[in-house]
Amino acid sequence: MGKRITIDPITRLEGHGKIEIFLNEEGNVERAFLQVPELRGFEKFSIGRMAEEMPRITPKICGVCPTAHHMASGKALDDLFNVEPPQAAKKIRELVNSAFMAEDHTLHFFFLGGPDFIVGPTAEAGTRNILGVIQKVGLEAGKKVIDIRKKLRGIITKQGGRVIHPVCNLPGGVSKGVTKEDRDEYIQIGKEAIEFSKFTLSAFKDIVLKNKEYVDLIVGDIYKHSTYYMGLVDENNKVNFYDGKVRVVGPEGNEFVKFKPDEYLEHIEEHVEPWSYIKFPYLKNVGWKGFVDGKDSGVYRVAPLARLNASDGMATPLAQAEYEQLYETLGGKPAHNTLAYHWARLVELLYASERLLELAKDDEILDPNIRTIPTSLPDEGIGVVEAPRGTLYHHYKSDKNGILTDVNLIVATVNNSAAMCMSIEKAAKGVIKNGKVSDGLLNMVEMAFRAYDPCLACATHSLPGQMPLEVKIRDIKTGEVIKTFRR
Repeated sequence: MGKRITIDPITRLEGHGKIEIFLNEEGNVERAFLQVPELRGFEKFSIGRMAEEMPRITPKICGVCPTAHHMASGKALDDLFNVEPPQAAKKIRELVNSAFMAEDHTLHFFFLGGPDFIVGPTAEAGTRNILGVIQKVGLEAGKKVIDIRKKLRGIITKQGGRVIHPVCNLPGGVSKGVTKEDRDEYIQIGKEAIEFSKFTLSAFKDIVLKNKEYVDLIVGDIYKHSTYYMGLVDENNKVNFYDGKVRVVGPEGNEFVKFKPDEYLEHIEEHVEPWSYIKFPYLKNVGWKGFVDGKDSGVYRVAPLARLNASDGMATPLAQAEYEQLYETLGGKPAHNTLAYHWARLVELLYASERLLELAKDDEILDPNIRTIPTSLPDEGIGVVEAPRGTLYHHYKSDKNGILTDVNLIVATVNNSAAMCMSIEKAAKGVIKNGKVSDGLLNMVEMAFRAYDPCLACATHSLPGQMPLEVKIRDIKTGEVIKTFRR
């Protein structure tokens, strides 16, 4: 009989999850599953509440990406109350969102995903963290990371009201304008963020792209899947984090569909499996064919690499140059290399920084007209933005008094749930052979999901609140523990 390997919990992600790996009699991987064992309940307990509470409720879904939920919720309320915010309000929201995207991408690269490359995929477990990264890139680089995150989060705090769970969005606009003094500060931070982004991209190229072992991992087959890709684009099909239409391209890069946010239910369906509380969205007009690749499968991907694949480029010049280099290096579009998500994330870091500076310099952002008061009865509203982890959908229905009667959330990470399961299984089959298992090899399995920067906290919540980490290999027949790994 074969053996069963359990990684519980998986590490360096937001939220809780575990991986179950089943080996056959030869010690090779038969199946592998990413399981999310805790339940999410926000869609249900939001029903019966006042709709305008949602921008304060939904950020509580996650303490890492609350700004994205706040933005999607604010846009959903605009739609629900049939009100168009003033241009200044839209630009203030996008400014805050750009600061958030830059800060969050920095967090993931240096703290969560980066250690796998900067320190090494099979390095000692105790060094695969931010301290190991600082040891590699230097103390001054570590100070730069802390400093820019502090300043970017300062923008969210000042304009959003709070950095963890912002409170600035109202139906029809925002609660606070931008002063000239604030604007000068934001311009300076934008300039610093651009320089930091250049530094980070340079470090990535020096440490990762000049290392043949790492490049082989990125372009190799065990971290590659041919899927559809989804992301918001502007009128020129350039990446946009805050507004636009949702564009989907096929595995060969051709446009499959482009739709308005309020048409999402015509194109997205959700599949469920009995072994996980997370749902598995797929393209409705292709169909659910299981956890498989190819244009006949409805599986699609979101987040940095998917956004770049789904677009025709970046809307800012420096990011566009990096975008072109990425695809030149990877052999053209679309790129199916899962580990290239890390590189795409840094291209987006530069774009978010450039966009932040553009918005801060825009004179219209100083306009005191920052809210249009709703005058229509509420009915139904849909808001879509790009979160760091992908396309985020908020959909509310209410009665004429604004009391919610139905709530549907497709959280960014959930769009990638099927692809993450596929990536984990393929990586496990690629690195575990003849029953040989080590901490380093198991980390290489975890790398398959970590590239997506999953936020399982958005999809689930754990009641115990404890994070023990223990991997046990058991005989599948007797249940006897053969070997134990602890971190």
